[in-house]
Amino acid sequence: MSLVDTLRASLGESAVLTGEDAAPWAQDWTGMYHWTPLCVARPRDTGQVSAVLRVAHESGTPVVPVGGNTGLAAGTYGEGAIMLSLDRMDAIREIRPAARLAVVEAGVILSALHDATEPYGLSFPMTFGAKGSARVGGFLSTNAGGSNVLRYGNTRDLVLGIEVVLADGRVMDLMSALHKDNSGLNLRHLMIGAEGTLGVITAAVLKLVPRPRAYATAMVATASLEAALELLNRLQEATGGAVEAFEYMSPRHVAEYQRMHPEARAPFEIPRDVNILVEVGATAPRDAAPGPDGSVPLVGFLEQTLAALMEDGAVLDAAVAQNETQRSAMWARREAAAEVAMSRRPVINNDIAVALDQVSVFLDRMAARLPQIDSGAETVVVSHLGDGNVHYSVWPSGDDPALKDAIMEAVEDEVLALGGSFSAEHGIGIIKKPSMARRKDRVAVDAMKAIKAALDPKGILNPGKVFPD
Repeated sequence: MSLVDTLRASLGESAVLTGEDAAPWAQDWTGMYHWTPLCVARPRDTGQVSAVLRVAHESGTPVVPVGGNTGLAAGTYGEGAIMLSLDRMDAIREIRPAARLAVVEAGVILSALHDATEPYGLSFPMTFGAKGSARVGGFLSTNAGGSNVLRYGNTRDLVLGIEVVLADGRVMDLMSALHKDNSGLNLRHLMIGAEGTLGVITAAVLKLVPRPRAYATAMVATASLEAALELLNRLQEATGGAVEAFEYMSPRHVAEYQRMHPEARAPFEIPRDVNILVEVGATAPRDAAPGPDGSVPLVGFLEQTLAALMEDGAVLDAAVAQNETQRSAMWARREAAAEVAMSRRPVINNDIAVALDQVSVFLDRMAARLPQIDSGAETVVVSHLGDGNVHYSVWPSGDDPALKDAIMEAVEDEVLALGGSFSAEHGIGIIKKPSMARRKDRVAVDAMKAIKAALDPKGILNPGKVFPD
């Protein structure tokens, strides 16, 4: 039998797709990369994932795991590979409210997990624009961040245990619900963020947190990013660290969003240079219970705090959401970041991280340097300002690869000069491999390659990604 026939015998005829049936798995979300997979295998449980990898390992066939395929680094490119889709492994096996954890399979969509935990008064606090399609296995594999890192941390901070199928089909059971475990190397953290190059994550034990009883959300304009950082620190002190999100949007992002969505209301009557989306969450009833007049104490507190800051000159303008419709509209503007960035081609997506007080320094340096490389280039910027992650997208004046490389290298220069990272939350995939080759510590790269060789000696797991050639 052919390899595809062997897989169909193990998984079932309808669970292995080829030809036109495989088309949805034959390009990345951006549409910039296209390929022809050998087939798409859609296992329904860990045993079937193991069977696929045993066959692939024996034959030396590449395997590319894929979740919601919402990545921006071409991490699912799979020419001639078995695309291993975990979309049918979408069970939420267990929610344990007393322990504040959920046991889920890798194919669970993030928004479905949000919905499932809501009746318990709990939440899995990871959130980002692609929450309606991104799956657990995918955002674990890239160690995703999102908008709430400020309060809850990255993916690694929210995972207690995982189940992983190794390249040869063996299943590694790390499905612990423990908060403390010093029994050897932290293999869980090794697998999270490895982008499917070391193993295939099939299930996870995730931390849950109390769902905020109320939110106070506002669009705020400040005179500068330095003033915005001061605003963040003052709000953190005033709320006891309850700021959940603090998101910056450049004027061009706001303008492009308005162009694409003319029905949307502008954040302010006068366009502003520094547009901040701030959200505070409260779990205490005293902060969330509406008063006799229907007002929510948390919202009133934010209004009073912003009013005082406006009197001090720290805030230039502010609009506080008075209902869920207004809050959703504010978030829609921010969560359209990828849509806005990809609305023009060519585009160079940079996902960098620097210390919080270096964000404005990075942007100022690039504002001076970019015109020297490409006088016609334009930028659109959004930032998880509360954790120093900047999505710095460039629309260059041409599609010349040399021009793109020059811009990427300039970004890398400035980021590393500030002690930052050229990859914050999107992963490496294919797109950031040149950056890895140019900038990553050589000893660190050697160590990574040694681990890869030990766990995947035939190099079948997501080949051509992450590691420099």
